[in-house]
Amino acid sequence: MTLRVRIGPDVLTVIEAFLTATGAHGAEGTGVVACHRGSSGWWEAALFVAPDQHATFGRFGCSVTVTERGKAELAAALPRDHLYLVRVHSHPGEAFHSDTDDANPALTHDGALSVVVPYFGLGLRRGLDACAAYRLMNDEWVELPAGQRRSQWLVQVDA
Repeated sequence: MTLRVRIGPDVLTVIEAFLTATGAHGAEGTGVVACHRGSSGWWEAALFVAPDQHATFGRFGCSVTVTERGKAELAAALPRDHLYLVRVHSHPGEAFHSDTDDANPALTHDGALSVVVPYFGLGLRRGLDACAAYRLMNDEWVELPAGQRRSQWLVQVDA
């Protein structure tokens, strides 16, 4: 199955609000996007789910972990005929996939997408092109630079 996702402004607004609210406290945030198959053959982002999570702060940076309660929330929040196809999380500075992101992914199915939003979510104000995006292929996260290569798999649509 080819997983290509379109994310509209309604879902992006919710993501930005969550990430900037957690970022205002100096914390990273994370969540996943539930999608349904659209008539165009693309999957349409329908819902952003930010599960219960625990942010940590240390000498070497910060991180966020989904709690056991959060994992149960994710299972309960997924609407019928939807799939979690995109993980979104923030970083305090530049957007990139860290070794921790690679080793502890929220999504593990081939074709899954991971979006890293810079500056505790503020980077999303400039759209998805200001974020780092990755696609899981054969158990390896492959960067999708902004532009034509990314737009084959992930696009931001206007209202």
